[in-house]
Amino acid sequence: MRTLFILLTLSVISLLSSCTNQPQSYEQQRDAILAQIVAPQSPSTSISVTDLGAVGDSITDNKPAFDVALEKAKTTKGGLKIIVPPGIYRINGPLHLVSGVCLHLEEGARLKFSGEPAHFLPVVKTSWEGTFLYNYSPMIYAYGVENVMITGKGIIDGNAAATFSTWRELQKDDQQLSRTMNHKETVLEERIFGEGHFLRPQLVQFFKSKNILIEGVHITNSPFWCVHLLQSENITIRGISFNAKNVNNDGIDPEYSRNILIEEVNFDNGDDNVAIKAGRDYEGRKTATPTENIIIRNNKFKGLHAVVIGSEMSAGVQNVFIENNSFAGYCKRGIYLKSNPDRGGFMRNIHVRNLELDEVEDLFYVTSHYHGEGSGFTTIIEDIYIDSVSCRKARNGGIVIQGFPEEKVRNISFNNIRIDSVKVAVSVNHVENIRFSNVNLGGTIMEMPSYAH
Repeated sequence: MRTLFILLTLSVISLLSSCTNQPQSYEQQRDAILAQIVAPQSPSTSISVTDLGAVGDSITDNKPAFDVALEKAKTTKGGLKIIVPPGIYRINGPLHLVSGVCLHLEEGARLKFSGEPAHFLPVVKTSWEGTFLYNYSPMIYAYGVENVMITGKGIIDGNAAATFSTWRELQKDDQQLSRTMNHKETVLEERIFGEGHFLRPQLVQFFKSKNILIEGVHITNSPFWCVHLLQSENITIRGISFNAKNVNNDGIDPEYSRNILIEEVNFDNGDDNVAIKAGRDYEGRKTATPTENIIIRNNKFKGLHAVVIGSEMSAGVQNVFIENNSFAGYCKRGIYLKSNPDRGGFMRNIHVRNLELDEVEDLFYVTSHYHGEGSGFTTIIEDIYIDSVSCRKARNGGIVIQGFPEEKVRNISFNNIRIDSVKVAVSVNHVENIRFSNVNLGGTIMEMPSYAH
């Protein structure tokens, strides 16, 4: 009898275990991520920068007044809300944010950085295209902070068009040097760029930080990437807008970061709207901190590409939920996953739901051959779910997937997809288990249960 009871108990435990190990639904996975993202609360104590000598006349250097306000925030219990009234506030150098601060830009306020490279020295620890190094300070820089907010209806203006943005043609040697340092494991203290070099800084960077809110502000004229989220977590970006047309003006770049909500953003960028990254090549694989748990919803896309994963993603990217987004204008590509055999890593558990685009070059593009370079470290690309996507016109490809014979792109499902006009409906190489259901690409009906090539 005792033996029977033990067997029955073990059976019940086994049943319960099998039930709890059932795959979670899309909604369960998404909501579990949302539950971990909590925006910080605005401090109850506030001060106006004009009370500290700031003048919004577009001429006065207001960096000293902002620096005084940030010092006050360090010693204010519960944090400090720094209010920037209407006006144009020239700032000759970076703002280094501190824990507990809320930088609040009232409607009509513009932070206009000088854009002069010398003002953004000394160099700080940062990252450039997936490699850690020391470089010019981002214009708004936050290292190791918690509970920080940038809010309001004002403008953050990098003022970089005539200076930093002209460096694209000059950066090649430094770009290659940074990659060589990555591959050769050069110690970080020897990776010094800055003066005499031509790697452009980001406009806003949060590095090793957590509990962040960026809400409402307008971003323009960035020297490089606009908002870079590096080794950071618990981040909400809500209701901001971009008019950032300089070269490489990505909108939002999460890298080695987790638990991020991007919602109700109006993008208008000279490069990718959202570019999800996770380090480059050897250093990314060694760091081994995946970028994960990202929700991108209710946004308007306009720019080069809507949502990109890669190409710097060597630590891996997983658990990305892209839902209820549409277009504000032209995008070259809608969803773009890119890697090459220098990277390694993985892209997995990527979900796209309810996406509406107008005219693109390619709607859905996956490549393991980015720039046709690299060897030895192919990327695992698997478990991608595309549902309820529409597009008026794809000038080139509807669905393009390029894997490798030894590492196929696998387990991708397309449900309820419609492109009204497309040049090439489907182009795939080295794929496994590609499923179509209710897919109409320019009048070509794709109803195959699976596709392998």
